[in-house]
Amino acid sequence: MTKTIYDKYDKQRISTLPKEVFTGRIYTITTERDAEKAVNYLMTQSILGFDTETRPVFQRYVSHKVALLQVATYDTCFLFRLNHIGLPTSLVRLLEDQTIVKIALSWKDDIHGLRQRRMFQPGTFIDVQNEITQIGIKDCSLQKIYANLFGKMISKKQQLSNWEADFLTDAQKAYAALDAWACIRIHEELQRLETSKDYHLIITKSENESETQADNTAASEEEHEENLS
Repeated sequence: MTKTIYDKYDKQRISTLPKEVFTGRIYTITTERDAEKAVNYLMTQSILGFDTETRPVFQRYVSHKVALLQVATYDTCFLFRLNHIGLPTSLVRLLEDQTIVKIALSWKDDIHGLRQRRMFQPGTFIDVQNEITQIGIKDCSLQKIYANLFGKMISKKQQLSNWEADFLTDAQKAYAALDAWACIRIHEELQRLETSKDYHLIITKSENESETQADNTAASEEEHEENLS
């Protein structure tokens, strides 16, 4: 069945969609030893989704380092609490790897944040924001891209929560894991659509464009009436 997608997805429609949920296993990593074990497992996978979270800032001249690095497989997500363990050598090894397919969104920003903790040379990453242009999608946010491709909503209620809290809530863990896992789903769906061409792209018009078109139509009608008279 041909999939209908939009170059720009209507944000107001998102709240009407069913919520997406990550149903896999979630492990919170708070020691370097556990980080080493987790990375050893992740290095055996063929594809990984990445994301980061940083404590939000509500006042000027204040900044925080990346607090959480999420790395997901198809059915498992590891939440590395960098505010507890920093950026250990094991994670640097994963971030610098050039063999595993690694998917993220707006990854340059995440790299900049991660490098505030420790310098490293980024390995091979695929940024979803670069892929969406191949099929004509212009939205840049994960929420809009996911809604466009799958008709489901990724809730952002936990986005501005405290990612440096002593203990992450279940809601925070679920949110963080979903964002990383969603990158894998988006990448694979974009690859499928690009290969199969089994989609119909609808070009939306902004309010300004619609107003301009209406004005042009009205002007043409007036000119036509004048010519008739």
